[in-house]
Amino acid sequence: MAIYSPRLPQPRLALFLLARSKRSRSRYRHCRMALSSLQTREVSDLCIGKPAARPISPSATVGDALHALRSGGGESRLVVWVAECASSDSRTCGGMVCLVDVLCYLCAEENLVAPCSALAAPVSVLLFHKAGAAAVSTVIPLVRRVDPSSSILEALDAILDGACSLVVPIRSAASRRKLIGGGDADPELCWLTQEDFVRFILNSISLFSPVPALSVTDLGLVRPAALAVRPQDPALSALPSIRAALADQSSVAVVSDDGRLLGEISPSTLAHCDERVSAALAALSAGDLMAYIDCFNAPPESAVRSIKAQLREKGLSGMLELLEADFFPPFSPSTSSSSSSSDEEASSLQALSNGRRPRRLRSASRSGSYSARMGRRSEESIVCHPGSSLVAVMIQTLAHRVSYVWVVDDDFFLVGVVTFSDVLKLFREQLEQ
Repeated sequence: MAIYSPRLPQPRLALFLLARSKRSRSRYRHCRMALSSLQTREVSDLCIGKPAARPISPSATVGDALHALRSGGGESRLVVWVAECASSDSRTCGGMVCLVDVLCYLCAEENLVAPCSALAAPVSVLLFHKAGAAAVSTVIPLVRRVDPSSSILEALDAILDGACSLVVPIRSAASRRKLIGGGDADPELCWLTQEDFVRFILNSISLFSPVPALSVTDLGLVRPAALAVRPQDPALSALPSIRAALADQSSVAVVSDDGRLLGEISPSTLAHCDERVSAALAALSAGDLMAYIDCFNAPPESAVRSIKAQLREKGLSGMLELLEADFFPPFSPSTSSSSSSSDEEASSLQALSNGRRPRRLRSASRSGSYSARMGRRSEESIVCHPGSSLVAVMIQTLAHRVSYVWVVDDDFFLVGVVTFSDVLKLFREQLEQ
């Protein structure tokens, strides 16, 4: 009786081993090429065409920072210097301040009663407030200054070591910018974030083959979505999660009781609002806050009346004053009519209250472009499926200008989240291997 043997004949086995050896050597050469590119190219190459970061003095007030952020056009962050050195060229970067920092500070328990008075505090309190959030998030938001002659690999390691963002000098020390709030001038800098490194790697993605073609699940990139709230939860209870999402460069998922993804509360979207959102945070539920943010530029009168009524009921007269005050010129109103906004608001709130998934969850399978940030509604979360390839997820996130993507199954039950931080760690491990 003949016995089947799975072993290949000797000549075919030799060819098989030779082909596998060639593939292994080819992958090794590709990784060496990728490593060489990251080691030889300077981080200043990533700064080409990027705008200069706007500095602010630590002696400026929270109100000064708020005014600068609202009048800053497309720039939504300020760099805070720590006046430790006499020379501005060697001055330490104290941190980064954005509008979400201001909103979280105004909604802190000690400032809810008198948020307008809190605007007079020095801007440095926002940095201390961030340090206090470390107990909530495992990632401490840091800003690290990197020399422009440093290699891209060195800058990537700084990001993976815990830096939230990098600042890189982009002009000579003779070029100065006037600081907001007074003080000595500093050399012009530009921001670098995780997105810049992911975009750079995507341009050389073939060098990491076959890893980019594998699914995010097979690569172990899907982690549990720890930052999540229910639509009926008070929005104020989501404040620690919002702080953690800001530090982690992710978002807060809004999920139904049975685990379906309904939308999100994104720090990147909140950063394009203004201080009036703090009143909505103090008064509304998480689901209602999503709807309010989506029509922020032209909120329906019914939504504003509801916020005011709830603030009076909770005894938050200071938040009511902040909502009604006109500290700074308002943003330009949206072109959409308030009546249509009201209709969309009502339908959105009705869907959330019924626990249904949102009408528009953007996934890699949808065609057509869609504007990011304020062009994307809170219920239009960027999603992928567990079987989506890594390269598809990278393209999807970069196209929508987000640093994360929610992973859902076919019924839109939330499976987890994939973040830029985990993607960069994976590619760094590939280079080490």
